[in-house]
Amino acid sequence: MKFSSIQPIILASNSPRRKELLQLAGIEFTVKPSRVKEDLPFTPHEPDRYAVRLSEQKAQAVFDENPTAMVIAADTIVVKDDRQYPKPVNNEQAVEFLLQLSGETHQVITGVTVLLEDRKLQFASLSQVKFRDLDIGLVHEYVRSGDAADKAGAYGIQTEGMLFVEAIVGDYQNIVGLPIGELVEHLRREQWLMLEVGDA
Repeated sequence: MKFSSIQPIILASNSPRRKELLQLAGIEFTVKPSRVKEDLPFTPHEPDRYAVRLSEQKAQAVFDENPTAMVIAADTIVVKDDRQYPKPVNNEQAVEFLLQLSGETHQVITGVTVLLEDRKLQFASLSQVKFRDLDIGLVHEYVRSGDAADKAGAYGIQTEGMLFVEAIVGDYQNIVGLPIGELVEHLRREQWLMLEVGDA
């Protein structure tokens, strides 16, 4: 499967997970990570809007330098009981986060912004993740592996962090970092992305 776009696509992220999802969907793109500082205050009453605003910041920074491209940006946050669990600053905080999420259900929200010419497409996707009661030894070994360091909530569901997960409700790819099915649906509806149909 392959898609074509009405303008060259730039992914405003250096996330290997988001790159892989776009590639698997058959979308051609280049990568230009946004260097914007993520310093927006968290809004616990509107976490979805917060995630979208973060994605818009990233998209706008790259779009300002590439105004003839279609720029896609996303930001994924982990929330439980009105508290955000960002990327941990160190191993100690990673362990703290995981133990606080142990045996509990949390929300994973990805905000997405797409900028094209004078148009803007935005949405947020929400998934629920239920953690098992975590063994502290397993938590420490996972954190020691380094995998928790660059991930919201201090875990990756597509890596060894999958061992923590008891159940999910919603889009799995959203938890990985990009709700690719929903993104493609929106882009096709706007006719910014077209399916290339091959010969039978």
